Amino acid sequence: MHLGKTLSFSDKNYNVTVYLDQQNKRVRVEDYLGSLPHVLDHAEKLVESEKADKLIIKGRKEHFTQLLERGFSFEAGIDGFFLGNDCVFFSKFYSDERRTSPHWVQEDGIIKSVYHLAEPAQNITPPNDYILKKMDETDAQGLSVLYSKVFQIYPTPLNDPEYIVKTMKEGSIYFGFVHDGQIVSAASADVNSFYKNAEMTDCATLKEHRKHGLMKVLLARLEDELIENGIYCAYSIARALSFGMNAALYQLGYAYRGRLVNNVYIYDKIENMNVWVKDLAKTPNFGQ
Repeated sequence: MHLGKTLSFSDKNYNVTVYLDQQNKRVRVEDYLGSLPHVLDHAEKLVESEKADKLIIKGRKEHFTQLLERGFSFEAGIDGFFLGNDCVFFSKFYSDERRTSPHWVQEDGIIKSVYHLAEPAQNITPPNDYILKKMDETDAQGLSVLYSKVFQIYPTPLNDPEYIVKTMKEGSIYFGFVHDGQIVSAASADVNSFYKNAEMTDCATLKEHRKHGLMKVLLARLEDELIENGIYCAYSIARALSFGMNAALYQLGYAYRGRLVNNVYIYDKIENMNVWVKDLAKTPNFGQ
C-alpha cells in the first residue's frame, strides 16, 4: 500500500494544507486560511498533476455558497469540527465513473432501516474470556494481523505494524479485545489536538466474534478517553453498505450527516462512506 503525503503551501493570498492520496486517486484539502478562490485554484492544479479523479474540501460552513458557485457538491458535514465550528465536505469529480454510484438507493435503505432500530440496551457485557485492553506499541503486530484478516483493501496500511506504531506516536488511541491471546476486535480514535476533534476509525472484529457487541463497547471506551482529554467532537466515517457498523453508530448516539461518494478503496472495491457525528459533551454520563 502507498502512504499518502501531507503538504503545505502558502503565498501572500492564502495558506493551505493538502493530503495527496495516490492509493485512492484523490486530493483532499485538510485546512486553509485566506483567499478561498486561490486555495481552490491551487487544489485543482494538484488534481491535474496527481492525475486524481476526486477533489475533497474540508470547508468552513460560511463558505458553503462560495463552494457551490465553484462547481463543488456538498456531501456531508461534521458539527463542531473546527474548535466548535462546523465543517462541510464538498467534492468535485473529474470522471463520470468516479461520480457514478450504483448502490445509492440500497444505501439510502440502510440509513432508513438504521433509524427504525429500537433503542439499544445501555449495558453490553461481553463474556468474561474477552479482555478489554488499551493497546500500546507492543500490540502493533497483533493489530496488523487483525486488520489483514478483516480487510482485503484498506485506505491506510494497517497491515503494517510500523505504520500502526507511527499513528500511536502521533496521538491515535487504540482499544481492543483479546480472546485466547489473540486480538479479535479493535478500534481507534485519530485525535486532532489542534481543532479538538477525533475520528473514530479502524473498526474491525473477526467474523466469529461479532455476536457479542464488542465494537459498541470499544467505541464507548474510546469516547470516555476523549472526554478525559477535552475532546468533545467525535465523528466516524463508515462503509455505506455496512448495516452493522451504521447501526452500531446510530445506537451509540451518533447522527447521520451525509455520504461521501466513491470515497476510498476499502474491503474489496471503491465505496461510498457515511459520516456520523456525536457531541460528547451531550453524553448521559458527561462530567460524572
